[in-house]
Amino acid sequence: MRILITGASGLLGFNLALEACQQHTVFGVVHQHPLQRTPFNVLTSDLTLPGQIERLLDAAQPDWVIHCAALAIIDACESDPQWARRINTEVPALLAHHVSKGGARLVSISTDAVFDGVKGGYTEEDAPNPLSVYAQTKRAGELAVLAADPQAVVARVNLFGWSLTGRRSLAELFVRNLSAGLPMMGFTDVFFCPLLVNDIAPLLIEMLAKNLHGLYHLVSSESISKYAFGVAIAQKFGFDPGLITPTPVAQSGLKAARSPNLTLSTHKLAAALGRPLPALSPAIHRFWQLYQENYPQRLKQYTP
Repeated sequence: MRILITGASGLLGFNLALEACQQHTVFGVVHQHPLQRTPFNVLTSDLTLPGQIERLLDAAQPDWVIHCAALAIIDACESDPQWARRINTEVPALLAHHVSKGGARLVSISTDAVFDGVKGGYTEEDAPNPLSVYAQTKRAGELAVLAADPQAVVARVNLFGWSLTGRRSLAELFVRNLSAGLPMMGFTDVFFCPLLVNDIAPLLIEMLAKNLHGLYHLVSSESISKYAFGVAIAQKFGFDPGLITPTPVAQSGLKAARSPNLTLSTHKLAAALGRPLPALSPAIHRFWQLYQENYPQRLKQYTP
């Protein structure tokens, strides 16, 4: 298959492109963060400019498109809601329109943050109530994509893993600070279901291969507090868990509102795939194993 992946220098996009290019012809789209010597094709484009999406689709002639590009820095979205709306709502809507018109299949990546986190255990049938500008623009993007292309997949994710910069996931943040002996906060009252990007990548390909469409929760089958997640990382890597201070999110000083309980049900996707989604302990072990195999350092060869 020919696969076009947007946001190919991001945490998910890059790892996905690396995984997918082993069996497929991959075109990775980058904008402000160039890549070099990649085992997949790289296309440079600003998706917000008129005609760029059509140009990319013409160049790649994809069978499948996986849209990972987003403005995902929550406080940056609060500072510039109009730009957040352009990136997170308008671009995916336009992409869905053109992909549908050309006959390719689309997966658009969304977020667990579309929920307010009051109750947890959310299914795909539950009504979202996004709190932050980031979450609001991503929810609007979900609706726009499915309206433009009812055969598209919208996958809500929460992910961790190794990125090109080493600064794109909470797990990397814990490793970087704890390895240097630096103290960190760990939120005791924020729960989530993070999934390793290296586990997400083949699942996205499988979802496309099975011709799924509609809304799916693509997260870990287990939930954990951010504090407990940090402690699990510390213990796996042999760092001092005492460096992590158990902290309520209200004392964090964060600008945008955070949803406290973002545990999501994965039953719908598990039923479609015929097996449970990956659990957390093996994912943390693989994250550590990749570190032992020098994977974070190997990623640096792809950045100029």
